Formats: sequence, structure tokens, C-alpha cells
Amino acid sequence: MIFLILLLVLAALTLLVLILFSSDIKAAKERDPAARGALEVLLLYPNIHAMVIYRLARFLWARKIPFLPRFLSQIGRFLTGIEIHPGASIGKGFFIDHGMGVVIGETTIIGNNVTLFQGVTLGGTGKETGKRHPTLGNNIVVGAGAKVLGNITVGDNSYVGANAVVIKDVPANSTIVGVPGHTTRQEGKKLDILMDHIHVTDPMTEKLRDLHKRIQDLEEKTKS
Repeated sequence: MIFLILLLVLAALTLLVLILFSSDIKAAKERDPAARGALEVLLLYPNIHAMVIYRLARFLWARKIPFLPRFLSQIGRFLTGIEIHPGASIGKGFFIDHGMGVVIGETTIIGNNVTLFQGVTLGGTGKETGKRHPTLGNNIVVGAGAKVLGNITVGDNSYVGANAVVIKDVPANSTIVGVPGHTTRQEGKKLDILMDHIHVTDPMTEKLRDLHKRIQDLEEKTKS
């Protein structure tokens, strides 16, 4: 009898999570080709587990309950490798691919339909007080290992390349790569949230390549 009751409670909790986190589960299914179904995402994806814990911690944080929200966030970090401060604000359709090593600071604001890859840091730049973490708009992709630091804004429909370090505001519809990050594309139109990470051009690399070619051409001319 007790086993049956526990089973019913578990089923009810599973159904409740499926309903409450439907947008996050849908985001995982749409953006990860390895996802086979809603139940698999719910049970096996650390992104969903981290978000369930975060939403609970955020609920408690908003009601100024001491200690417990941070305690829950540390449990989430231990279980998933994803550290989300309960003070951060996160919109719908949020997806963290793999997730290990992701850090989201206290005053971070994240819009809707944002994707982060493993190793991303949305952090501060020192011991500032007040708003000290980035604001990400809607429909943004942040590639693996990228660092977005300080009280800056990344505009809607932008893509931050893998391992980029962004410390200045990013206009909407931009692609940012490099250390420090610089704009490689700003076309004034929405970028695909499933951005192809391979075909991202770096203007600095292109300039160096052009310079190298000019040097080779000059060397050939001097030889003749």
C-alpha cells in the first residue's frame, strides 16, 4: 500500500514538472538532436534538473528567505555541474547543452529562448555591487567556454562564439568572437538559434591572412 502511494506521488510530481517546465523540455527536444522524448529529457538531462532546483530556489529567494535558496543552488551545482545563483532571472525556453561548468551570477538577466553550451560563464569583473552581471536578450546562443562578464547587454538574436570573452555591450543581431570579443557580423536580421558553430568568420584572422598574402606577393615581386 505504501509503495503504491509513493508511486502515485512520484507520478503526480513527474506530471507536474512536465507541465511547469514544458517550455524548457520543448527547448531541449528542439535544440538537441539526441533528445528522444519529453520523459527522457526530464529524467536524464542535467539542464532540466538544474532548472527545477533553480526555480524553487528563485521562488524562495524572491520571498527573502535566508540561506535555503543558496543551499539549494549548491545542491544543484553538486548534482549537475551547473551553478545558477537564485538571484538570477531566467526566461522561458532556456537550454543548457551538456551543462558542466556553467556559471550564472546573481544579477544576471536572461531572456527567452536562450541556449548556453558547456563551460559558459555569465559573471562579474570584480567586487562591484548592484547590477554586476550581464543581461542577455532573446534568442541568443553562447558557445562553449565563452565568458560574458560585467554589467553589459547582449542584444537579441546574437551569437557569442566558443571561448569568446565579451566585456562590452553587443548590438542585436550580432556574432561575437575572439578575446576580447569583437563583432564579425551584424546583419540587422534574426540569427538562427541553432547557429552553425563551424562557419564563423573572425575579422582579425582574415586581416592577418590578407596581410600574409600581401607579404608573399611583395616577396615574389622583389625576387623577380
